[in-house]
Amino acid sequence: MKVHLKALGCRLNEAELEQWSQQFRAGGHEIVPNAPDADVLVLNTCAVTNEASGKSRRLMHRLYRENPAAKLVVSGCYASLQTDEVAQTLGVDLVVPNTEKDQLPQTVMQHFTLPVMPAMASEPGESPLFLRGRHRAFIKIQDGCRYRCTFCIVTVARGEERSRTEAEIIAEINELYRQGIQEIVLAGVHVGGYGSDTGSSLYALVQAILRETDMPRIRFASVEPWDLPDDFFALFADPRLMPHMHLPLQSGADSVLRRMARRCKTTEFVRLVTEARRSVPGFNVTTDIIVGFPGETDEEWEQTLAYVESVGFGHMHIFTYSIRTGTKAATLPNQVAESVKKSRSQTLHAVGERLKREWLARQVGSTVPVLWEYGRAGDAGQHIYTGYTPNYCKVMVSVADNEPLENTVKHTILTGVNDEAVLEGKVNHER
Repeated sequence: MKVHLKALGCRLNEAELEQWSQQFRAGGHEIVPNAPDADVLVLNTCAVTNEASGKSRRLMHRLYRENPAAKLVVSGCYASLQTDEVAQTLGVDLVVPNTEKDQLPQTVMQHFTLPVMPAMASEPGESPLFLRGRHRAFIKIQDGCRYRCTFCIVTVARGEERSRTEAEIIAEINELYRQGIQEIVLAGVHVGGYGSDTGSSLYALVQAILRETDMPRIRFASVEPWDLPDDFFALFADPRLMPHMHLPLQSGADSVLRRMARRCKTTEFVRLVTEARRSVPGFNVTTDIIVGFPGETDEEWEQTLAYVESVGFGHMHIFTYSIRTGTKAATLPNQVAESVKKSRSQTLHAVGERLKREWLARQVGSTVPVLWEYGRAGDAGQHIYTGYTPNYCKVMVSVADNEPLENTVKHTILTGVNDEAVLEGKVNHER
């Protein structure tokens, strides 16, 4: 049978798709990149914001319209929070809640009585990731979160913390490396909480990965800043750990952070960023900011703006606060007016764009190893590729058609920043 996999939202959702693709193929089924070609459609939904829930609903409808004859399977946070509504949606044949999603391929094969065969014949090294147009693998190391930030619905949808074993994770990484993957991202709901239920830790897991795998490039998905021990950045002495981390701040005002039930004060956060930049040259820190959290005053907003400026992030994901029923923040007084949230969001986006350009400008002139991922036709005789530097800056290069770069790591001279805030480069053939 032909299976099409689709995810919305976080890197963990993408990591789960990668696990499912391996399991479907082990059962003898084929992963296809286009929905109209599939016998089974699998959608991993998101509910982190109201907008994400809306996108999940629209994508369910779109997949059904594109291929009404296929079986439509829906999982993820939106499907777990709104199970009855999703189950009654036109075209949905099966809902798999988060509590059961680790066994989703087996459930699908049993529910639709799909034949299970020996591992399908495929070319050596052929990866389901490449079939899905992906070059960076997301590795699910854990699920769930023991904390309860007042704005977060994901902890409700995902439940308690559950860590995979080191042996499982290492085996998956080694298999992906055998298939030709050169970069992984360690993902989860609470990445820094890895091992809280097994007596291990993120630090110990990274040590094991460095010791027992040959994966050339290793990254982290979002990691809560309070989870990192004092000596964490010493791990980056191994150049296989890429010098970038996404550390979600959420607000630059301590009073707002308290209402959010965040466990890191602004002074602690800036100390962590300073240590990262001191320990690892060129270290890129990116973050999340929520605009218009309940009760956010003009003074608190100005504190956030000033703090963001003082830290200087390479990139910011900016979220306008939206009420999520079932969270404590939904019941807090002094909800901020939509017009105020919109104005503050526009201001912060402008600041974020400027900070990002300033960060990129400081990269110009350096020569770095870039993992080239995607290519498209350029002007006559040229091909344009995009990839990422070790510190996770997007870069573009134009090369001759007869110079394939996809899924290769090449030393590249960073020559400038284009109008779309993307680095431009030139492959250094001398290295």
